[in-house]
Amino acid sequence: MAHPLSRRRLLTLGTATFGALTLGPHAQAAAPTSLLLPNGWQPEGITIGAAPYAYLGSLADGSIYRADLRTGTGKVISTGPGTPAVGLKLDARGRLFVAARGFGARVVDARSGETLASYALATATATASFANDVVLTPRAAWFTESYQPVLYGLPLGRGGELPATEDVVRLPLSGDWTQSTDGAINANGIARTPDGSALLVVQAGAGLLHRVDPRTGVTATVDLGDAAPLGNGDGLLVRGRTLYAVQNRQNAVDVFRLAPDGRSGVFQRRITDPAFDVPTTVAGYGGRLYLPNARFTTAPTPGTTYSVTAVDA
Repeated sequence: MAHPLSRRRLLTLGTATFGALTLGPHAQAAAPTSLLLPNGWQPEGITIGAAPYAYLGSLADGSIYRADLRTGTGKVISTGPGTPAVGLKLDARGRLFVAARGFGARVVDARSGETLASYALATATATASFANDVVLTPRAAWFTESYQPVLYGLPLGRGGELPATEDVVRLPLSGDWTQSTDGAINANGIARTPDGSALLVVQAGAGLLHRVDPRTGVTATVDLGDAAPLGNGDGLLVRGRTLYAVQNRQNAVDVFRLAPDGRSGVFQRRITDPAFDVPTTVAGYGGRLYLPNARFTTAPTPGTTYSVTAVDA
């Protein structure tokens, strides 16, 4: 456990913002609805910042690919260390925070491709670990852990400085959280509440959405009314008060209108597309959502094709 002073640095979460620029009507219409990735890529996470570029990690080796949303072209900007890249997020300083399964997390410079820092997130006594997804707040990067009932936090300094390894925060989940022990994925996608006061975490196997107090780890199940459970819930995206929740094996994105504090939500609609092939995570730009097709039902080979599907938000 980090020193209490490190914990206090994480307590305040500012108001959530969505920084993507809006594509003009002609550019939006002309932009491709499918982005091809290198063969054998095995995508899982996606992130988009203020510019029209999507960044995608590879489960195969942790490399990072940058795709131009306007043309569909792209290139590998960072060669991986041979460990997976799962969820990832880009901050305003051009840094990619990457979840790396049992290998913890790393931070990559999106311009140079250089690894700026690496972190072992799980404790040495953890029998298994799966750092799965990440969300950024003004004071921290928070990572979900799919095999242990805990969140990991990287506290950020005043100027966004990265923490030392010993400052990693391990926040046990309590309250309504009941950890599944049957091998199902637990904590998966993560986002912030519309008002920035708490975190939202989907528990994939249980099909539940939880509101997590980042000061205490106490969770409360989000009341989604009569909506179907979020079974196989994966990536989350909050834009304003709209929550987009990916359900990977269902090839669907469920859309909710959230209360500002994230304690409840109302189901609005379901988004599907014939091009979905086990989409895992979601990022937004302009009036579109972009989802990588992980193709988990297809055996991966070096020649397996992968793509990102764009749909109207």
